[in-house]
Amino acid sequence: MEAWFAHRVQSEKPLLVEFYATWCGPCMAMMPVLDALQTALGEAVDIHKIDIDRNIDLAVQQKVMGVPTFALYKQGKEVWRQAGTLTLVQLLEAVHKHG
Repeated sequence: MEAWFAHRVQSEKPLLVEFYATWCGPCMAMMPVLDALQTALGEAVDIHKIDIDRNIDLAVQQKVMGVPTFALYKQGKEVWRQAGTLTLVQLLEAVHKHG
């Protein structure tokens, strides 16, 4: 996962990552919101979920302090980050502003 992540964040195409955990209720509540976001944005952005329990080293490297944490990456840089549950409108605004 770390090699994939390191390669993927270098892309011109924005990557929105949700760092989550299967035991996290708010993370599970975000699933339909992320589905709606993918539908709304189509191919404009890649959306990927990373389980912090299965990818501890990556979560530590990315300084994930709580879940859910959303981070938007473009051309090798983190351009936006927000922890906690978000609405579809908030995620759309973040992607449009920073992606």
